[in-house]
Amino acid sequence: MHAHLLRPLALALVLSCTVPAPAWANQDAATGLWLSADKAAVIEFKTCADLKGALCGTIVWDKDAGTPDDACGVTIAKLKTWEDDAWRNGWVHDPRTKKNYKGIVRTRNDTLLVRAFIGTELLGETEVMTRVQTIPPGCKSKP
Repeated sequence: MHAHLLRPLALALVLSCTVPAPAWANQDAATGLWLSADKAAVIEFKTCADLKGALCGTIVWDKDAGTPDDACGVTIAKLKTWEDDAWRNGWVHDPRTKKNYKGIVRTRNDTLLVRAFIGTELLGETEVMTRVQTIPPGCKSKP
């Protein structure tokens, strides 16, 4: 092989080795408290109480707590299986529109990517949430 053909190949190999891979996490990385993209709610993701091995997300703080728009206690996600670096086979709920969509949840570093879609994942919308350590005051426990 000629040297002029090897240089681009060698450069491509070096570049592919120096670009870090995305820091996709394991199935437990989604558990915890997450602040919504609009900073209007905190969602707690944890193992579902009614479905062993599944992941559920529930609103534990809502900026509208105590008003008619209060979504405290609303389950916004139930995903049944961990597959291909994501929680899948379930739904996500938009409390503003009161609609359920197919959903996928992924984590990457300290962000949670919640993708809601109809039909195929390509036609969806992703909300990027950030991890938080505490729940602000506001939601009242519901019976």
